[in-house]
Amino acid sequence: MPCAPQLTHRPGLSSVLCHCNTSGPILRSAVFRARTASVTLPQQHLPWRHNYSSLAHLQKPTSAAAVDEVVTALEDVVDQLPSTSQLQRSATAVVDVVEEVVAPKHLAEKRLKRKQQKAREQTVYKVSAIAASAAVIALAVGAVHYRFMWHMKQGHEFPTAEALATFCLTIGGTVGMEMWARWAHKTLWHDFLPGWKLHKSHHEPRTGPFEDNDVFAIVNAAPAMGLCFYGLITPTMVGGLCFGAGLGITLFGISYMFVHDGLVHRRFPVGPIAEVPYLKRVALAHQLHHSEKFDGVPWGLFLGPQELEAVGGKEELDRLCEKQ
Repeated sequence: MPCAPQLTHRPGLSSVLCHCNTSGPILRSAVFRARTASVTLPQQHLPWRHNYSSLAHLQKPTSAAAVDEVVTALEDVVDQLPSTSQLQRSATAVVDVVEEVVAPKHLAEKRLKRKQQKAREQTVYKVSAIAASAAVIALAVGAVHYRFMWHMKQGHEFPTAEALATFCLTIGGTVGMEMWARWAHKTLWHDFLPGWKLHKSHHEPRTGPFEDNDVFAIVNAAPAMGLCFYGLITPTMVGGLCFGAGLGITLFGISYMFVHDGLVHRRFPVGPIAEVPYLKRVALAHQLHHSEKFDGVPWGLFLGPQELEAVGGKEELDRLCEKQ
């Protein structure tokens, strides 16, 4: 079958179409050419490379099952790419071409069901994320109001000093959590075997709306709730400080969920957040963490670009950002 000329206007796909109709490993070629069509990144340092290496044995499909395996593998690769990346859009185009050129028609229904299942998983996680965030924010607002207004009801003046301390610790707790996440990510989640057993689910193709790694969100929520509760029932400066620290951890957790889970890993759509320039840079920095090009750096999220700069990765990050 000759290459399909009517489709070759799509960036970087003409050679993919030719390869689909000749012998050779279709998956490796399709994924590699999809990436290099938009991002000049050495193959050994590609993001989510573990997904590719385990699939490189796939050859040109000779049966319906083989075709379905190839398409499924390609879709899994696409799902792991950040939504901010031009690479993700090129890889999606390759999946469409592979289906169009080599996939038997009778597999269309199966592929449709698979896409619908992924859409349902996104919806489940999105609803869970929004519901949890709304509940936590409502509780936090109510707790802040109650924490400081009860002084007024008892005839005391508004505790300005405590309110200022709470505000400062809220900001400090948020920044402190970035430092904690940076340390814990490397030391407890990667280098510590029990932590890695849970965290490795985040470095593998996800099956279902949740992954074992999500348990760390619950672990971090426990001290936040404890600090907030203690601060709520303790009308002193120490109580105000603890209350602020708990609010800071909570604020970091909500922000992390929307940027890391939503923007970077596309577990649910995040709307205008995806257009914020600095957050795009954060997403690409985290992409380099998964590539392991700089030995896992950055380990943090929001200050990931600064981590990369400290290890000589600024030029690489700048180059990726220019490709967007």
